[in-house]
Amino acid sequence: MTAVGDDFAATTVTAASPAYPRAGLAASLAIETLHGSLSDPALDSMNLLNEIAQHHPGAVSFAAGRPYEGFFALEDVHRYLDTFCEHLAADRGLSDEEVRRTLFQYGRTNGVINDLVAAHLAVDEGIDADPESIVVTVGCQEAMFLVLRALRRDERDVALAISPTYVGFGGAAQLADMRVLPVRSGPEGIDLADLAAVAGFARHAGFRPRACYLIPDFANPLGVSLSLQQRRRLLEAAAELDILLLEDNPYGLFPAAGERLPTLKSLDTGRRVVYFGSFAKTVLPGARVGYVVADQPVLGPDCRLGVLADELSKIKSMLTVNTSPVAQAVVAGRLLEHGGSLVAANVRESALYARNLGLVLDGLARRFPAEARTGVSWNAPDGGFFVVVTVPFATTDALLEESARRYGVLWTPMHHFYTSREATCQLRLAGSLLEPEQIDEGLDRLAAFIRAQ
Repeated sequence: MTAVGDDFAATTVTAASPAYPRAGLAASLAIETLHGSLSDPALDSMNLLNEIAQHHPGAVSFAAGRPYEGFFALEDVHRYLDTFCEHLAADRGLSDEEVRRTLFQYGRTNGVINDLVAAHLAVDEGIDADPESIVVTVGCQEAMFLVLRALRRDERDVALAISPTYVGFGGAAQLADMRVLPVRSGPEGIDLADLAAVAGFARHAGFRPRACYLIPDFANPLGVSLSLQQRRRLLEAAAELDILLLEDNPYGLFPAAGERLPTLKSLDTGRRVVYFGSFAKTVLPGARVGYVVADQPVLGPDCRLGVLADELSKIKSMLTVNTSPVAQAVVAGRLLEHGGSLVAANVRESALYARNLGLVLDGLARRFPAEARTGVSWNAPDGGFFVVVTVPFATTDALLEESARRYGVLWTPMHHFYTSREATCQLRLAGSLLEPEQIDEGLDRLAAFIRAQ
């Protein structure tokens, strides 16, 4: 076979040539020939904790921020499906054939439960969302990717994110080829002066800062929340800086004390906020259903006005085609059973998470009393799943492995939540999945491990 052209010398390639692998040999790929994100350690973070947990099944795990499993019931799933099917027939007037088609066929790309999601947002969050501005996604992770992919026109576009932040956002940005610039978190959840400085630096360097990602309520990993005053200031800053705010709200329904604060989206009068939602913590993580509210106006080439959700739907149609209608039906059934309110649906769960958070904080105080001057300290979030502990040594992945192997306790090294990935002297604890006796035993093991260092 001969290839001749402007860019090729006349070359004869045969089965014996090094360029033509012999039949039967396994194909191999060099990592540098694959997408650049695959060489980034951020993409290893999600798998690391799962692998360590599998290798040490007897360890008490404070690592994963998973919902409590004691309330899961198989019969609930069947009942939710029946409830949604009854809704389709009674409220939407669908025939039996149409109900079956809704559940079993490819569904509408944007989703089949958008009206119920909108009703939930109105009931629980005071958000007035047009169902057509909502895209139901395969978990919140897909929603992040869709938005980042849409916002990245070229290499000049960058995103900002609170540092430290949820590792999944950084991973989604890597896959979307979107550079992320860190913004200091600060004691009030976000350092607004640093936000302005980072955005200004980016523009001076020739970049276009498009949006800032944050979790305003009980953030992962720090557990901090923005005050109402800080939320209003942030919206004002976003307007002044001409950026969007990407609000992620997986933990807002779980305050341990006090009243829930309004979401940024409910305070947003200028459509500055793109709102990410997930049913992983409030319904079932295994359903893998999330959504995004993207009501920002988009002017098309034909001067027709649409919304950002329409553009996200185009990307989704070529990525996952649609979100499983069966999974959406499970979520819809739980919503319908509680009048659209996930606050009402999660009364038991909210009480349990508040109890477990208190047990972790009280347990740390007993094991590391202030007067003992152990060099160990921690924050005290008002809700959510996470507590960050500061220790007098660097918390590396190798030390996590030792903690699991020798002491039978798992935690998350905080360096996974920073873009630099440099080791810190902090670790994250999540007690959401555990029973009280497991928390007590796990903290005993953690204390032994820390003292040994």
